[in-house]
Amino acid sequence: QGLRQISQRTISTASRRQFENRVPEKQKLFQEDNGIPVHLKGGVMDALLYRVTTGLTVFGTAYVVYQLLVASMPKK
Repeated sequence: QGLRQISQRTISTASRRQFENRVPEKQKLFQEDNGIPVHLKGGVMDALLYRVTTGLTVFGTAYVVYQLLVASMPKK
């Protein structure tokens, strides 16, 4: 009985909350022709994430090439 009341209360209060629809704002931002690539239009966090990802990719590639060179050299 008590569990049913709690679940009904949670469901009924959750349906009352209204969230603002921000999709049109985001569409306007991402469709704007301002010369910025779409993967950087989100702002500073997008640029930071892009740079970190690029850095990790370059570092990882260099490390793999180094390990391949080490593995190809015969041990004495």
